[in-house]
Amino acid sequence: MNDEKEKLKTQLQDEYPIVYEWHDGPNVEYEEHEHQGRVSFYVVEGSVTFMDGIDRTVSAGERFDVPPKVKHSAKVGPEGCTYIVGQEIEGDA
Repeated sequence: MNDEKEKLKTQLQDEYPIVYEWHDGPNVEYEEHEHQGRVSFYVVEGSVTFMDGIDRTVSAGERFDVPPKVKHSAKVGPEGCTYIVGQEIEGDA
């Protein structure tokens, strides 16, 4: 799994100045919010559902891109979720 994480980090570093790994515990909920710049999430373990008028569950091996200034919320699955995150603006995710 570490090789896969490093590969995903490298891919996002080609697109974003800020790339890091993040983990949420089971059933964490993020209230509706927006980002000032683009943010992308590669899910490496677990799942998360993004809600922006359409519910999208993103599971391990999948990527989800959030455009700037799009209001959305999220709920982490029952097993928690580990992501590789790419963002344009520091502190924006």
